[in-house]
Amino acid sequence: VQLQASGGGLVQAGGSLRLSCEASGGRALRSYTMGWFRQAPGREREFVVAMNRYGDSTAYADFVNGRFRLSRDNVKNTVHLQMNSLKPEDTAVYYCAANNGVWSARDQESLYHSWGQGTQVTVSS
Repeated sequence: VQLQASGGGLVQAGGSLRLSCEASGGRALRSYTMGWFRQAPGREREFVVAMNRYGDSTAYADFVNGRFRLSRDNVKNTVHLQMNSLKPEDTAVYYCAANNGVWSARDQESLYHSWGQGTQVTVSS
């Protein structure tokens, strides 16, 4: 499956952005666990959020603290990450990823076989 991420940009602290990730060329979106990871300059890539293939379970990293919401549209083969109350420390390249329904290790990037190209999110103070 090919993933195309979009929606990044520059926003002031406290603002919002909505990232999107469109899947194509593979099985239907409901076949995959979908996740978002991010990588800030000089840091390792880290887990942000994942949703299971059924769309009824979502797991967020602790730092999200209720500020982000992941949703999926199986008809449009797209997932959306709504990010509110953004902080300068949220500045990073955000990547969407897919795996074949693995949920137990959803925060492990090694289990994701398909990755989008990344979209830059910059939060100014």
